[in-house]
Amino acid sequence: MSKTSQQNTATDANGVSVIHSQAHSSGLQQVPQLVPVSPGGGGKAVPPSKRGKKNSFVDRNSDEYRQRRERNNMAVKKSRLKSKQKAQDTLQRVNQLKEENERLETKIKLLTKELSVLKDLFLEHAHNLEDNVQPVGTETTTTNPEN
Repeated sequence: MSKTSQQNTATDANGVSVIHSQAHSSGLQQVPQLVPVSPGGGGKAVPPSKRGKKNSFVDRNSDEYRQRRERNNMAVKKSRLKSKQKAQDTLQRVNQLKEENERLETKIKLLTKELSVLKDLFLEHAHNLEDNVQPVGTETTTTNPEN
């Protein structure tokens, strides 16, 4: 079996040489190899989205251009409205949280005051109990003048 192969070299728009080779006898396909044209490594890679726009002329009077501009303007309006609505929702939520915070602060003050009153009542009651309870072994004897 003899192997014969052909190589074709072509340069694309970015200055990169592409080598296409075909192996006749093996039946396998080879993947094209990318080789820079200049020894310095070539230029920057350009993404596909940016390639055709550099030299393309846009006719501003065409229907296609008008439709694209209209769609873009609608998308921009929609985006700005969405952003504005989100800001309004956030502001509304902030105001709700501030009101709730004020209510909770008021409730804390009220409960703290109530706790203080209840502590005072408890301490007063405990003090009164101490005064009324006599210690064990110190009974008071009443003297009877008749005896």
